[in-house]
Amino acid sequence: MKPIDRVTETAGKISSMEIRGAGRIATAAAASLKEYALAVQAESFEDFNQKTAVAADLLLKTRPTAVSLSNAIRMVMKYKADDIDGARQAIAANADRFIENSQKAVEKIGQIGSKRIRDGDTVLTHCNSNAAISVISAAHKSGKNIKVIATESRPRFQGITTIGMLDKMGIETELIVDSAVRSVMNDVDLVVVGADVITANGTLVNKIGTAQIALCAREARTSFMVAAETYKFSPETILGELVTIEEREATEVLADISRYKHVRVRNPAFDVTPHQYIDLICTEAGAISPEMSYLIIRERLGWEMKEDSG
Repeated sequence: MKPIDRVTETAGKISSMEIRGAGRIATAAAASLKEYALAVQAESFEDFNQKTAVAADLLLKTRPTAVSLSNAIRMVMKYKADDIDGARQAIAANADRFIENSQKAVEKIGQIGSKRIRDGDTVLTHCNSNAAISVISAAHKSGKNIKVIATESRPRFQGITTIGMLDKMGIETELIVDSAVRSVMNDVDLVVVGADVITANGTLVNKIGTAQIALCAREARTSFMVAAETYKFSPETILGELVTIEEREATEVLADISRYKHVRVRNPAFDVTPHQYIDLICTEAGAISPEMSYLIIRERLGWEMKEDSG
């Protein structure tokens, strides 16, 4: 298999959601770029740079909403080198660093976020987030007697993955359909969800259904916490860019849609939760209010508003 074919294979797995979850997507892309950079043959340094740029773009286009993907690619491809060998090693080192830091970030988020969970609490989580599960797992490992309510997360049923992970940890868990959230919210002490994107003002873009959970939590006066690595924050939103909400195939919702002549299916993969509905964002850099998101972008991702010099 040619090096670019391996990148195409990874891109296909990301696009089809065989590889899913913002963190997993990011680390898979980083690993793919490392493998490609070490294997691709190039006639010149310029040719190498062009080929790696094409590979990066191929991965970038797979999931338009996930800022973790674009941030990962940007971090891996940010290198200085004078020749092909130097560039290969730089990309490989960047990828290794990103993957290691990502793993450490999830562990740190678990340590910090778990302090917000009290003994005897019932925690509700949505979809399947490594960061959110890390928070729940750390609380459980510390000896706190907790219970989890997980949503099935239609149409892709990521919640089934979540309950499987929690079951292996020995955590008492209930599975509910997404639309049952309002019925159980008064029994919930804390909502913990992951993130696909966090904007400059602290607004959350996450798995479809998150916004209605936040609305129910606010009505019930239940705390709503987001667990997210800092690379989930979107630098582009500082410059006014809007987050693209991915629309996926109708067949994910209605497999036999071709039978219907007058039916159209809408299948947005994500929704938007206003920052006013979020009590806390737990990152590896610490627990912050949504309003501090700009500082995370500026200090951790190296972006800040600059006057137009043109």
